[in-house]
Amino acid sequence: MHQRNLFEKVLEQTLFKSRWLLAPFYLGLAVSLLLLLSAFVSELLHAIPQAMDLQHVDPEHVILAALGLIDLSLAGNLVVIVIFSGYENFVSKINTENAEDRPSWMGTLDFSGLKMKLIGSIVAISAISLLRAFMTLTDPAEPLDEPRLRWMLFLHLTFVVSGLLFAAMDYVGNRAEKPKEH
Repeated sequence: MHQRNLFEKVLEQTLFKSRWLLAPFYLGLAVSLLLLLSAFVSELLHAIPQAMDLQHVDPEHVILAALGLIDLSLAGNLVVIVIFSGYENFVSKINTENAEDRPSWMGTLDFSGLKMKLIGSIVAISAISLLRAFMTLTDPAEPLDEPRLRWMLFLHLTFVVSGLLFAAMDYVGNRAEKPKEH
């Protein structure tokens, strides 16, 4: 059996404990939730007066406002997923004392699952942004910005293809890990 020297033991303990250097990243992401909440409240407060003007309410503007709020909500969900699963996968388990409102996926989402949720959320956010851009095409006051729309569509398709490739890689990786049955 290999005898580990003191240097090796100290090095391994230091490397193992270095995972705690990630904790400030997750705290920073929690602060970003406050920023997203601020943007959400601002969008909501901006949209309410427009929707309350019943004589001049424009359904497209209401839909665009709702899409903006959904976009911010999805971004917030994404941040929470990254905080919880990243912290639990790379730093330490979160002790919630079996709280009844603990998300069912918490503690079960591995790096592969996190990656798929991440790309799925990015695709959804991109789709909403693209839908918002397409909805403004009917507004005569808005100039048509074809290069911007092309780039948005290209980026959205890139995210979709990336998601499909991630899913294919996970599928192949999972198949390779499973023992073959005869």
